[in-house]
Amino acid sequence: MGSREVSWELLQFGVAGLKNGAIYALVALGFTIVYASTNVINFAQGEFYMLGGMFATFVFAHLGLPLGLAAVAAVVATAATAVVFELLAVRPRVGGDPMTIIIVTVGGSVLLRSLARHAFGSDELALPAFSQGGSIMVGGAAIDRQTLWVWGIAALAVAALWVLYTRTRLGRAMRATAVDGEAARLVGIDTRLLVTVSFGLAAVLGAVAGLVVTPLTQTAYDVGAAIGLKGFAAAILGGLGNPVAAVVGGIVLGLLESLSVAFISSTYKDAIALAVLLLVLFLRPSGLLGRTRREKV
Repeated sequence: MGSREVSWELLQFGVAGLKNGAIYALVALGFTIVYASTNVINFAQGEFYMLGGMFATFVFAHLGLPLGLAAVAAVVATAATAVVFELLAVRPRVGGDPMTIIIVTVGGSVLLRSLARHAFGSDELALPAFSQGGSIMVGGAAIDRQTLWVWGIAALAVAALWVLYTRTRLGRAMRATAVDGEAARLVGIDTRLLVTVSFGLAAVLGAVAGLVVTPLTQTAYDVGAAIGLKGFAAAILGGLGNPVAAVVGGIVLGLLESLSVAFISSTYKDAIALAVLLLVLFLRPSGLLGRTRREKV
């Protein structure tokens, strides 16, 4: 095999890594947003990813809505599910032992997965591609049109979060709560409401990731656990609590996975996230860019 063919193959693996990395970044952002408002990990985040794809396929196939409206309906339904979950299960325990809330989110993950299986079935479901047409060739690498949607929507979500955090009162209140929740309460910020908003935003990011990747990989009731682990690993890799670091961590993890397929074997692809998670926790608990405070670890 010539050097040009090797370069093209590496470029193709890089494209795949960036595609997966964009998805991991969206899920990692969901973890980061909830962590910033509650100081706990929401292990139901992967199920929001699952629900985004499952709701979209159900609405599109059974209710006959156009794909765009089905996507919007799926995001709204997932966000509503997250808000109800926060109000009924998480809010009564906010301010108590963080470990209790973590256990609640684990139980919520199991419950949501079970409900999805009964509501949507156990078969894999698919959505049509958002754009028709063949792959686009760039430098010898084939880029699926749906991959461009993945990148574009991920970039739009990150830009929207940046505007929210830096240009709106709500975003500034969320940042203040992340820095010092007690001080935020003393100046009149409704931190309980911000926790609810954080869960809703995290669900929106997860749902968007789930529905935009469904045309490429299909979806099923049990896809949330694996993507949740990878999103969590990406958030830890970048630095938990830092939105920019979550994006960096997602992209780095996606590229590491893709390169492991190129140079080692696809057999170990799904183990990379766990290996990265363990290495970061042992060697650099604050992540690549994060500066996690000691009392939060």
